[in-house]
Amino acid sequence: MNRHDIDATLPWMREGTTHLLAVVDKLGDQELYRPSTLPGWTRAHVVGHLARNAEALSRLARWASTGVETPMYANAEQRAAEIERSATLPAPTLREDLTATAAALDRALSALTAEQWRAQVRSALGRAIPAAEVPWMRIREVWLHAVDLGAGATVGDLPEGVVDLLLDDVTSALSAKDGCPPLVLAPLDRDRTWSLGQGEPAGTVEASAADLAGWLTGRLPDTGQVAATDRLSAADLPPLPRWL
Repeated sequence: MNRHDIDATLPWMREGTTHLLAVVDKLGDQELYRPSTLPGWTRAHVVGHLARNAEALSRLARWASTGVETPMYANAEQRAAEIERSATLPAPTLREDLTATAAALDRALSALTAEQWRAQVRSALGRAIPAAEVPWMRIREVWLHAVDLGAGATVGDLPEGVVDLLLDDVTSALSAKDGCPPLVLAPLDRDRTWSLGQGEPAGTVEASAADLAGWLTGRLPDTGQVAATDRLSAADLPPLPRWL
């Protein structure tokens, strides 16, 4: 399984969208404007970001289908301003915006041909990727930001295949960053391990695969759910570099 396998990632994207919309639907209108678990963002910021992200990824689908370069965002300032503006929308408008932009992204991706899926586009950070990576990018957004709403969703909701690909993705990204601690990640519910960082491992970290993914991505507020062995104590889990 890899992040470009659209036979797997498109269904996970759709499942994640349904999950996200259900979490948002549980929130009353006033609750949307209360703090999320992300510093400085209300839940409306999270929902607005997800709507704008769907539009940005739809631009990549358009790039792949037409061959005309269409970046996700003009610049970081535009992205931030759009999120702030979206966070002030009336609750009914914000809900409709989230639903409509997700549906438009699904339609745009569903229309791509086999050749167009292989077309090269660029992520917001400027990384060259095939269009087939776009569903995976959206999967990370819908499943993890559902947790960030602080409305009952957890990393335990993620499908097993999404968790495994997320561990592949995040360990690779973090290992390339300065200050990443060398560790072995040993999920209690998997028959394999993941390596983090470079050099001799300082220890082994054990938890469920979902909780390890939550720890790596900053979505596990209670690190007591993660146990460390060897030379590393659970109380001394090292800080991790920022993932994205």
